[in-house]
Amino acid sequence: MTLLAYAGAALAEIAGCFAFWAWLRLGRSAWWTLPGLASLATFAALLTLVDNPAAGRAFAAYGGVYVAGSVLWLWLAESQRPDRWDLAGSAICLAGTAVILLGRR
Repeated sequence: MTLLAYAGAALAEIAGCFAFWAWLRLGRSAWWTLPGLASLATFAALLTLVDNPAAGRAFAAYGGVYVAGSVLWLWLAESQRPDRWDLAGSAICLAGTAVILLGRR
């Protein structure tokens, strides 16, 4: 469940932020911000589904998923093939996520 919540949250956050990027950087209509705001609200709600008593730990672990999701967005939505540094950085971030989520407490 946690991985699904993180994956959905990453998609929602990236799409929401991209809506503002499209408006402010790509010259799209300000109307793009409406679905962007809805997407960002969905992102926040999805993070509450993570089964962790500490919000900070849940958010920190999510960070690695966000980075990897952003690189995937770069490739699929923006047609920019990730380079080895993008992939290496994503792998490092996902390793950090695993340490946070799977570490013994």
